[in-house]
Amino acid sequence: MIVLYGYAGIFESVSATALTKMDGFMQAQTKFSLLSLLILPGSVFAQTGEVTFHKDIEPILQRSCQNCHRVGGGGPMPLVTYEEVAPFAGLIEFKTGLRDRAGAMPPWYVEKNVGIQHFKEDPSLNDAEIAAISSWARGGTVKGDPADAPAPLVFDDSIKWKAGAPDLVVKLNEVTKLAGTPDWWGEIETVATGMTEDRYVKSVEVVEVNDVDMTKMSGTVGGRYIFHHMLWSTGQLDEEGNLQRGFTNPWPVHEVGRNADIFDDRAGRLLKAGSAIYSDSIHLHANGRDTTAHLEVGFRFHEKGYKPEYNDGIGFVGNGVDISIVPNQSNQELHAYGILEQHTKIISFEPHLHAPGERMCLEAIWGHQIETLSCVGYDHNWVRSYQFEDSAAPLLPKGTIVHITGYMNNTETNANIPDPRNWQGSGNRSVQNMFIDLGIRVSLTEEQFLAEMAERRQVLNMGPNDHVIGCPLCTAPLVSPTSSD
Repeated sequence: MIVLYGYAGIFESVSATALTKMDGFMQAQTKFSLLSLLILPGSVFAQTGEVTFHKDIEPILQRSCQNCHRVGGGGPMPLVTYEEVAPFAGLIEFKTGLRDRAGAMPPWYVEKNVGIQHFKEDPSLNDAEIAAISSWARGGTVKGDPADAPAPLVFDDSIKWKAGAPDLVVKLNEVTKLAGTPDWWGEIETVATGMTEDRYVKSVEVVEVNDVDMTKMSGTVGGRYIFHHMLWSTGQLDEEGNLQRGFTNPWPVHEVGRNADIFDDRAGRLLKAGSAIYSDSIHLHANGRDTTAHLEVGFRFHEKGYKPEYNDGIGFVGNGVDISIVPNQSNQELHAYGILEQHTKIISFEPHLHAPGERMCLEAIWGHQIETLSCVGYDHNWVRSYQFEDSAAPLLPKGTIVHITGYMNNTETNANIPDPRNWQGSGNRSVQNMFIDLGIRVSLTEEQFLAEMAERRQVLNMGPNDHVIGCPLCTAPLVSPTSSD
């Protein structure tokens, strides 16, 4: 067996056949990585003296790596001390050099040469940091002066919530997935939230807790987890404890590796008294060992008395019907469109594809303007929700056409494809396909839309000749002012 760095930032054991299959992918990505470094401006490499671990590399690892790569973290090996990091210098150079493609570390795939570049909780590395890692790895992994080292980080492993300690944690029931068994879809038992009063939610986060021994990882897809995803909602319990589903706005989908959802400050989501969590769409997969796991849902609340100004919802732009991925072909495109019926603020962009997916772009079409809002790479092992900074969230007028484009690779260069000779269509299984943007939006009234744009102009100090991506009307009042009469 040969050990490779793979799924979800963990070591995976793969056969020599799988290694041969990945060879083309690795070569292509290495060429891309090296080329990107060669074309960087010369000033990036103008380091003051040699690149050393303590002065140059350790701060990067602290900010973007050590939260997972430490004892007790989700990464396969700690990257804290020099002795722990130096043996993996070449691997770190390769992984960070992938930048925005599957397998990149840290797992953040926003392309930096197109669209909006301001996101919340962005752990990605800039050109200079990637170049410094490469220079250090190729220059002898110099340790440097310990006096240059930043203060060590202190981690509290009792806190597993990235968005902050929840005000309420709802523990769903345990399930067991046996090794070597096929994927499973279905319902799980409804669980009461225990809420005794209505409260508005500012963030929600779902984590999987299981009995996986992190020192004994396997090479199957999903080696760390058994929950691939959960579509879930909340409904009311009647006096006899029976669930009254009715129509409720679904909560953000839980997916493997996904980050927390932080709602717009003016669009808190209501969690009602006497409510319960239910799901009729749980997807479980085997991970190479008998595993018992459960999901925990953490809610953080707004202060009592809070009232939302905006209505929020999930976009669900996509195509789940007539997907066709032909064999042995890369750069296959899928397209889907949606029309905004109301003025809209886009809070997040969340591509959902399956194994052939490599990339998705989000585009806004308004009048004669066509503008790319964001393009991100896709890794089927790490699902990311990209939440725009408040001053960068797209503000789109009603009538805007939202267009998503997916790029699919069904060839042997895609390590996630079991057999590129197979045609693939729509379906729930990983060897079938989905094509959806699951991002969160809020709808705005005319008054709210105008106020949001005015606030954007003030925060960004915009003039009549300025332009920000994703706000086609932001400068309109400055260019063509209207009379107040």
